[in-house]
Amino acid sequence: IPASTLGATVIKQLLADAKLDPEKVDEVILGQVCGSGLKALDLGAQAIKCGDAKVVIAGGQESMSLAPHALPKSRVGQKMGDWKLVDTMIQDGLWCAFNKYHMGVTAENVAAEYGVAREAQDEFAAASQAKATAAQQAGKFKQQIVPVAIPQRKGAAVMFDQDEYIKANTTLKSLQGLKPAFKKGGSVTAGNASGLNDGAAAVMLMAASTAAQLNLTPLAVIRSFASAGVDPKIMGTGPIPASQKALAKAGWSIAELDLVEANEAFAAQACAVNKGLGWDASKVNVNGGAIAIGHPIGASGCRVLVDLVHEMARRGARKGLATLCIGGGQGVALCVEHFPQGPIQAKL
Repeated sequence: IPASTLGATVIKQLLADAKLDPEKVDEVILGQVCGSGLKALDLGAQAIKCGDAKVVIAGGQESMSLAPHALPKSRVGQKMGDWKLVDTMIQDGLWCAFNKYHMGVTAENVAAEYGVAREAQDEFAAASQAKATAAQQAGKFKQQIVPVAIPQRKGAAVMFDQDEYIKANTTLKSLQGLKPAFKKGGSVTAGNASGLNDGAAAVMLMAASTAAQLNLTPLAVIRSFASAGVDPKIMGTGPIPASQKALAKAGWSIAELDLVEANEAFAAQACAVNKGLGWDASKVNVNGGAIAIGHPIGASGCRVLVDLVHEMARRGARKGLATLCIGGGQGVALCVEHFPQGPIQAKL
């Protein structure tokens, strides 16, 4: 029995026993795939607020290139017929456990529901690549990237110190020539979807008082965090209700946001989120997003926040929001505040 089935079974029974409307449930924590890197920050902040920790390192890590192929039922055997290896990268990260199809199909569903045409998706993807290319060439990512030494069979290790997925030569014409990847006659392609990547991201969390004791200058203060659920068929719209909840908890309006980092799982869902929230798209992913940079699933939640706080510091921006959709029908969002002038007015 799949883990998703077991989880759904006990959750349904809990709701039945409690006679509680599912709409009253704010969050289900059973492993959140794409949102795990951002949720980790919320859990860390909660531990600090509760007095359970003073300093927390939170984030995410992912190695999609090393995701193994698994042999189901290998412990009990196969009496007859073919024995199929399962790609765990797809099964555990890119597959809708409820509707039994690839996440790319959910992007097609979002495109249909929100009226996001192929042309708009390709234009969005081209813009993401152009912004990321410009940011990389300007050296904007250097401060937030830790070089990784890659051992070689002969000679010295190669130092890997910049994102490899960004494609500087991407054009709208080259994107328009790609075929649909997930649905015959569809609009979602490999070019207007995020990449398959490895990566890790982390931040250090502490109270303002602890930072002062350690003589550290915080980049930003967490003001709120929220999770929300949507129909798994349109999981890409999760950032819409999650962002609305996070903003409400922070006491902010969309108009007050100076910068936004919204993970680009697919151009179709990113366009739908922009449309659904009605925010100023010029403030969103100003240095490109996952379509250009890549989407190492477990790491992306923290990666978008790292990008956000660094750009806020560069611009002297005050209020920012990071948000992601989650396969299975969820969204997460986190509001942060940066103080370019004067001491941080923190509640911790």
